[in-house]
Amino acid sequence: MKNKKFLRMTAVLSAALISGGLMAGCSIPVATSPEQTEVTADDADASESESTEEVSEEDLEKAAEVAELIDAIYVQERTDETDSRCEAAKAAWDALTDTQKELVEGENADPDYFGRDTGDASLDDPLNGDDIGENEILVVSFGTSFNESRVMDISSVEKAIQEAFPDWSVRRAFTAQIIINHVQARDGEKIDNMDQALERAVANNVKNLVIQPTHLMHGAEYDELTEALEEYADKFENVTVAEPLLGEVGSDAAVINADKKAVAEAAVAEAVKLAGYDSQEAAAEDGTAFVFMGHGTAHTAKVSYSQMAAQMKDLGYENVFIGTVEGEPEETACENIIDAVKEAGYKKVILRPLMVVAGDHANNDMAGDDEDSWKSMFTASGAFDSTDCQIEGLGRIKAVQDLYIEHTKAALSELTSENASGEEEASADADKAALADGEYQVKFKTDSSMFKVNEANDDMGTLTVKDGKMTVHISLQSDKILNLFPGTADDAQKDGAELLEPTKDEVTYSDGTTETVNGFDVPVPCLDQEFDLALIGTKGKWYDHKVVVESPEE
Repeated sequence: MKNKKFLRMTAVLSAALISGGLMAGCSIPVATSPEQTEVTADDADASESESTEEVSEEDLEKAAEVAELIDAIYVQERTDETDSRCEAAKAAWDALTDTQKELVEGENADPDYFGRDTGDASLDDPLNGDDIGENEILVVSFGTSFNESRVMDISSVEKAIQEAFPDWSVRRAFTAQIIINHVQARDGEKIDNMDQALERAVANNVKNLVIQPTHLMHGAEYDELTEALEEYADKFENVTVAEPLLGEVGSDAAVINADKKAVAEAAVAEAVKLAGYDSQEAAAEDGTAFVFMGHGTAHTAKVSYSQMAAQMKDLGYENVFIGTVEGEPEETACENIIDAVKEAGYKKVILRPLMVVAGDHANNDMAGDDEDSWKSMFTASGAFDSTDCQIEGLGRIKAVQDLYIEHTKAALSELTSENASGEEEASADADKAALADGEYQVKFKTDSSMFKVNEANDDMGTLTVKDGKMTVHISLQSDKILNLFPGTADDAQKDGAELLEPTKDEVTYSDGTTETVNGFDVPVPCLDQEFDLALIGTKGKWYDHKVVVESPEE
């Protein structure tokens, strides 16, 4: 999208050149009226007094200082200086004149950073309080700096979950530090990042932790969430991660599930209602197409967008189209969606985000005025009588909130089930006949969603039995687990401990893509009973885990 900062500064510099050029030590007249394109020698003095204001080198310097401060906090890492830098940036901005504020431009800085009105931040609850108790549900979102959207799309989900589970304390974490810094600097609202939220849970002696992501799918953000949790997994008695909104990714573009169906029905119903139609069929008869714009991703989870398109067709929503900002998958690129809508014969277009939050992408990439926004591109195509936008996220829809509640409930049930199985006497294996030598397919279960068999293998491993000894080969989710140890983390770090070295396994996903991951041959002391298996990852720290090998089939 064309940079608004560039356009603004171009206008400033053009006005400066018209009035005599840039000279050291002189003032620069800046045109305040877009209609003023020419100044003659005869009316220069009158024009300057009536339609320009003075911009000095001092103005430019002060604006540049603020831009530098904004760029310093526009980063995806929190440091010990973050709080003071946020305060300094806001104080410096507040000290600028209106003219100086318009001149703010940096790598990421512009006047909108502090100056854009996105709603009342005081209506939002950052859910960063202590006194949590033993049971916590941590709702994790990417985040948004658009205050109204944060209240309507994120806080609404958090409140719905809290109402559904009154005996659990609901807290918030954002994964985008850039957004956390923006909200803190501009509005003084402090939102926990993942590390802060988990440290808060540890400090409050939380025993049972459920993570509920508000992410749309099992994409890059979901992966980063589980990685951040890895360091803290051993600090809680029980921890589990619930499903994102669209549930499991599925095998290919044609695969749909109950979660995707529920989201499709809820999103379309809300779009139809807001557009003033009695039904989706009535909208189609009126020549109206609904285009839902997602983010898009290069992650293997991008097939989820194709699945949502397939789900719309399966529901008979022929006038509903799925696109993405990033154009991944390729068929979801804006120009391809324009062609598809045009070929289908629809003359009216309503754009709406396929995103939990109607934040920057919805307001700028979809509904912005720049020539490469989706609204501008649909309009410029000349193929449609009208192009309108609905700037509302999925999070404010009650049916979507209910779906998150169902995912949280499933995670809580899993937690309860694991506790119950851990308390049972594990003696059934002694009554079973020993397995004959050979190979078997087995279920390999762990106590953590971050440490499990690669999804391509559906939680299965290959058990080899020879001379009464059992070994299971498992292919993991990535190459980030470097070693395993059949025992505890403490024993793994003792002199002489024999670590399990990884193999390089190639897994093939249902969409045909392949990936090389780490695999391990793990000694199995018993079937259907928990045993210790420690791991070490790229952070160089050992973690304790419990695993179970069960359900052998030849």
